Amino acid sequence: MDKYIDNAVEQFRTLITEQLARQNKMEKDNFVKDFKNADKIIIGTCGGDGIGPIITNGAQRVLEYLLDDEIKSGRVEMRVIEGLTIENRLACGKAIPDDVLEQIKACDVILKGPTTTPKGGSMESANVAMRRELDLYANVRPVSVPQYGIDWIFYRENTEGEYVLGSRGVEIPQKLAMDFKVTTNAGTRRIARAAFEYAKNNGKTSVAIVTKANIMKKTDGKFSELCHEVAKDYPGIEAEDWYIDIMTANLINENNRSRFQVFVLPNLYGDIITDEAAQIQGGVGTAGSANIGDRYAMFEAIHGSAPRMIERGDGKYANPSSMLKASEMLLRHIAMGDRADKLAKAMKICTETEKKLVITGRNTGATCDEFAEYVMETLSAL
Repeated sequence: MDKYIDNAVEQFRTLITEQLARQNKMEKDNFVKDFKNADKIIIGTCGGDGIGPIITNGAQRVLEYLLDDEIKSGRVEMRVIEGLTIENRLACGKAIPDDVLEQIKACDVILKGPTTTPKGGSMESANVAMRRELDLYANVRPVSVPQYGIDWIFYRENTEGEYVLGSRGVEIPQKLAMDFKVTTNAGTRRIARAAFEYAKNNGKTSVAIVTKANIMKKTDGKFSELCHEVAKDYPGIEAEDWYIDIMTANLINENNRSRFQVFVLPNLYGDIITDEAAQIQGGVGTAGSANIGDRYAMFEAIHGSAPRMIERGDGKYANPSSMLKASEMLLRHIAMGDRADKLAKAMKICTETEKKLVITGRNTGATCDEFAEYVMETLSAL
């Protein structure tokens, strides 16, 4: 038994050393890409697994339609990146194979389809690996349901918490297992600042800081404390503490939920509660997601790869709305807000007002390709 304890202690020492080095690197990094004045912007697309290639291709076609002039002039380049599949990742034994990661890092922004994470074993999620490798610290997820008075935006810390060491816990065989949660000062300050900057720049008056600081006193306690420190730089914006359990209830409380505006929260809580919020909007298939760092950004659907749809032969009927929402966020990120507004308007027509085609996920509705064509036809009329 002493042997296992000694090994665990040594492993923990290694983890602490690595995380301190990461914290110190964050304090020194300061490169921010200026897309507004960039001579060239490279957009990479990764299809992923299951329905991922289908819906990514549909969204890519719409992006290419919107960016036709920029692509022809050479200011924007679209690159298809192959190899981010479960088969290739298992064969290489890496969440992101080295050659695929090299291609991803040669791009400025990535539009990524959902990927499958194996159950068990030591291989981590491709998403987690990409967020770490590209330092995509802010997961940004908007949710809007006007008829309920809901206009939310979630700033989920994306590189720390339970996920940063999720595949590197310790185990004493037949006795116990322990995983680790990490909260750094630099990591928390930058996600807090991103949330408060958004609030300031978009006329919001409150930010909800969502933790379980009454139980996770070191990690969540630090997260809350640092968010309040950052809040002092934003007079006029109220910083409110909420616990994650009551906040999950508040999101479905019709008498209370419309009061919330901006949320900032650690990684795991953000993962869970944004799926709940998307369900209120109409399902996870309706929601896009931005993963933003200072140098790179990745945009994706928030749902999974839907292997059951592929198994029953319904993959071509997958709904690309989530990837189109992600594409809208991508366009805003690269300082093409006019194209983003146009896409948002077209999506509203296609999914709410006109609804000439409806996607059901089965052969009772339109295919992904047909819906993409419908969106492009609508764009052409705007």
